[in-house]
Amino acid sequence: MDIKNSFDVPLPVDVAWKTLLDIKRIAPCMPGAELLEIVDPKTYKGRVSVRLGPVALSFLGTARFEEIDEATHCARVKAQGTDSKGRGGANSVVRFALSPIEAGTKVDVDTQLSLSGSVAQYGRGSGMIQDVAAQIIAQFAVALRDMLARESAEATPMSTRNADASTARAAPPSPAKPISGLTLMMRALYNALRRLFGGEPS
Repeated sequence: MDIKNSFDVPLPVDVAWKTLLDIKRIAPCMPGAELLEIVDPKTYKGRVSVRLGPVALSFLGTARFEEIDEATHCARVKAQGTDSKGRGGANSVVRFALSPIEAGTKVDVDTQLSLSGSVAQYGRGSGMIQDVAAQIIAQFAVALRDMLARESAEATPMSTRNADASTARAAPPSPAKPISGLTLMMRALYNALRRLFGGEPS
């Protein structure tokens, strides 16, 4: 299954590139994700939790950068995970490419996803999976922008802050909550109906 998404980052390309390669820094921005171990500079172990209605899935797995092209700002990551209750697994190859835009940087994400075991039933409708992936990417982009805003505020010189804020520090990013599958599936269903009747998905 080929899934294509994109999002914007309010940073120059070179800065956005370094930010997105800093997995420890951006991991809390990914919905439902938890970084468990840094094996080496290119390999990471983690957990991704997803709730689809009454069914809670928790994938334990490994992600590894197979290609990092500094010149073109492109990278390829191979990830594989297994549901903790033995209901199947997921394998993916994710390629992301950065390009400059007026507002900063556009990140194009191309994911080749394969599901196995009983969890594969959730991938039978590729349109729904596409919509769910789009919502996850959108949530990540919002969380990433919020994190960057907090870091920017924290780095502002004390002399430029008002008296009330002079002793305050920006709050650290909160760990991402498990993905709400019910909300995502309702959004996916809504988008499918809009496409059916000639409208554009939200």
